Amino acid sequence: MLFNSIDFAVFLPIVFLAYWALKSSFKLQNGLVLIASYVFYGWWDWKFLSLIAFSTVVDYLVGLYMDRSSQPGYRKMLLGISLSVNLGLLFFFKYFNFFIGSFEQAFSLFGQDIHLGTLNIILPVGISFYTFQTMSYSIDLYKGKISPTRDFIAFASFVSFFPQLVAGPIERAAHLLPQFKRNRTLNVADVSSGIDKILFGLFKKVVIADRAAVVVNEVFAHHAEYQGFQLVLGVVLFAFQIYCDFSGYSDIAIGTARLFGFDLMTNFNAPYLSRSLGEFWRRWHISLSTWFRDYVYIPLGGSKAGKTAWYRNLMIVFLVSGFWHGANWTFIVWGGIHGLALLLEAKFNFTETRVFKIPMVRNVYVWVVVCLGWVFFRSDTVTIAFEFVIGLFDLGAYSLTQLTPYIIPTTSTHVFAHDVMLALVFIGILLLAEWITERGKEFHNWGYWLKVPIYSMTVVAIYLFGVFENNAFIYFQF
Repeated sequence: MLFNSIDFAVFLPIVFLAYWALKSSFKLQNGLVLIASYVFYGWWDWKFLSLIAFSTVVDYLVGLYMDRSSQPGYRKMLLGISLSVNLGLLFFFKYFNFFIGSFEQAFSLFGQDIHLGTLNIILPVGISFYTFQTMSYSIDLYKGKISPTRDFIAFASFVSFFPQLVAGPIERAAHLLPQFKRNRTLNVADVSSGIDKILFGLFKKVVIADRAAVVVNEVFAHHAEYQGFQLVLGVVLFAFQIYCDFSGYSDIAIGTARLFGFDLMTNFNAPYLSRSLGEFWRRWHISLSTWFRDYVYIPLGGSKAGKTAWYRNLMIVFLVSGFWHGANWTFIVWGGIHGLALLLEAKFNFTETRVFKIPMVRNVYVWVVVCLGWVFFRSDTVTIAFEFVIGLFDLGAYSLTQLTPYIIPTTSTHVFAHDVMLALVFIGILLLAEWITERGKEFHNWGYWLKVPIYSMTVVAIYLFGVFENNAFIYFQF
């Protein structure tokens, strides 16, 4: 079920009313949340509900048995079971064909043609998110950071909580699970701020992301037919497409959770205002960045294991992060670009040099690296990505006539200028709003004399300029 669908528009009010009708018992509310979450996920493909249920049961039992023993070897074995099950599911459904294909290609380099055969595997939506969420529960139990829960319904609701089930934020048990074990009250302020989040998340998704996608899909599908500023336009619009698509999902998830009395972590914090790559990754997909920090980077030794080990750890984390995003070498290269850039920042500290003291220079530097990475992230193959990058750096191909705000012609279709102009106008409004918020002017603190007109204009913009074709969120594929 998509947040930007009629199905969800009907589903949410029904669940909301039923949920608060059960306010006398948080356990009954948890049961309703569990049922609603399975309906929400099963709306896409009910057969994959068994995977969530299996992962839930395994980690619930691992928690119970781990709590009964203080023997390090036994506890480590239980942790191994949890990691093996979750990573095994992830590997099979997401990476099996990738490894088979890569294995075949490796042998072909030596003149040996082997055909192992791939499987027709459908990737379950959100598997990368809920497996990481359940693994963090088992790891934190093993480290003694949390205590196991004996309330199976509460734990199953935590794993499958429908607002953030499919694309995050990736919540930690220490933060979200206790919220299922206490009474929750209907709070007008929470409902109001929840509606804020949902509304602006929809605005980001249907007005900016899906509008930009019209241009992005065309430019990336026919990159050889474009040049200069046209390619730049395609990359820049994709940067905002993926940001507004993903942060829009996170906003709707956070807002929806607030309607039910739950607090989810912030997942994005104006990343395109960053002035270093390190800052960018403290603002972008925060739940995943902190997950890799706590469960991969720090266990490897972080920055305390010497410079060589520190640089190695940085690269490992970003290569693994790239691989997490998908079974394609393009994602690994994307992770490598960010890892290398951060390694250079750390080694030479050039962001502290005189020229980088100029804020605009720092912003441009971040934009160049991030957009270069986005080319690989968006392209189907590494070869196509390199062709795109070569086109970007062909300085002789740039011409002001490419900016003529009319039509970008292709052999198959036309991308009309109004799609470009509308996307750029609303992107400008978004950046202005984030710039204002960055300076301490949080929206919830604005007076109603400002809020009401902004609400009204947002609803009008969604109605008049939104793209309503039930476009799935980009991160559903991860």
